[in-house]
Amino acid sequence: MPEKTNATATEMAQVETIIGRILQVGVVFSAIVMGIGLVIFLATGNSGYAGDTVPLTMGAILLGTWQLKAYAIMMLGTYCLILTPVLRVVVSIYAFYKERDHLYVAITTAVLIILMIALLIGLTGK
Repeated sequence: MPEKTNATATEMAQVETIIGRILQVGVVFSAIVMGIGLVIFLATGNSGYAGDTVPLTMGAILLGTWQLKAYAIMMLGTYCLILTPVLRVVVSIYAFYKERDHLYVAITTAVLIILMIALLIGLTGK
């Protein structure tokens, strides 16, 4: 029995390390993407859009990123930054499941559902 407890503790330490790494990589990646958009904006002096228009839908952001429009690239970096903690919640659900902590699995799953509903509301604007 002590071997199983030791293995679980080792695995949980690995999961915590993964969670920390996800947050670090997510923030650094988002900063790099936003920095690329900022450099393009400063180099061209143009957002890539007419007037005060900014891309708000994921389709417009991806299309604008493909076309190297500065605001679209910066918005993609912002979305990546927003999705970083969502990914952390998903990994936490797995960690709590491995610990057999059903209460925290349920709570964290509820948090994930709330986050997804909020993201959908934000994307659809309704």
